[in-house]
Amino acid sequence: MRVITGTARGTRLLALEGPHTRPTAERVKEAMFSSIQFEINGRTALDLFAGNGQLGLEALSRGAHRCDFVDNSAAAIRVVQANVERCGFLDRAGVFQLPFEVFLRQAKGPYSLIFLDPPYGQGLVQKAVERLCDGLLARHAILLCETAADEQLPERFGPLALQKTARYGNVRTHLYKTAEVSP
Repeated sequence: MRVITGTARGTRLLALEGPHTRPTAERVKEAMFSSIQFEINGRTALDLFAGNGQLGLEALSRGAHRCDFVDNSAAAIRVVQANVERCGFLDRAGVFQLPFEVFLRQAKGPYSLIFLDPPYGQGLVQKAVERLCDGLLARHAILLCETAADEQLPERFGPLALQKTARYGNVRTHLYKTAEVSP
């Protein structure tokens, strides 16, 4: 597992060991980022359910201004911290070991690029997005979610409208962007 492109291109990332982890496959990550490649620079990112932090690190490498990494696992946070250091992004990253609900209650935001890759089948995408829509989204936000292939998400989450969905084996990605709302 590595950073694909940008300032940390080629940096090998540490991975979490064990049966409860499911890192995003390289081809899925490449596809996710190719769909937003010209929209990353300068954004404030959030990697919720961060795992080893590879999505947020890719965003930082491609020009995101800052990224907050959140996971409730102490082991995951140790790996994220080590990967942030490997990439040289200590000054542009916040690393938080908290349940996502607690973090989202105290987060300042707004976030303009959000990655959600929670454990499958627990309704965590919906719960997280509901809270994000309550004052944590920037005006022109992008949300990328990874779910099980059979998990369906709605066409809209508040101001976020589904732009694209793609299936990669047993995984599905969902790209949302804030819709322009007429006055």
